[in-house]
Amino acid sequence: QVQLVESGGGLVQPGGSLRLSCAASGFTLDDYAIGWFRQAPGKEREGVSCISSIDGSTYYADSVKGRFTISRDNAKNTVYLQMNSLKPEDTAVYYCGAVRGFLTTGQFLSVMALGSGSWGQGTQVTVSS
Repeated sequence: QVQLVESGGGLVQPGGSLRLSCAASGFTLDDYAIGWFRQAPGKEREGVSCISSIDGSTYYADSVKGRFTISRDNAKNTVYLQMNSLKPEDTAVYYCGAVRGFLTTGQFLSVMALGSGSWGQGTQVTVSS
């Protein structure tokens, strides 16, 4: 059974940093494209960052480029999202998602938008002074 468990969220002041973790079980990350999404109150869920399962290329939403970094540790079967220079507008529930197969980042985002991937339960990130 595919399971994704996020952790690392919390309350941080503007300009601060957090590192989110997504631990996968029941499958090997090597075989999956994986990424992070977020949903703020009253807004639709949006793709934040993801890693292609074809070539390891990455995608970042314009709003987080230069501030967030996605990485994966296959030995730990875990994906991370390092978030620096956090802003109040980064406040949201952050979700990890995964799709099995060889996908580009664009394909991954499309599949997840259709609801065809696996989701974690989410972790709350609040950026406030």
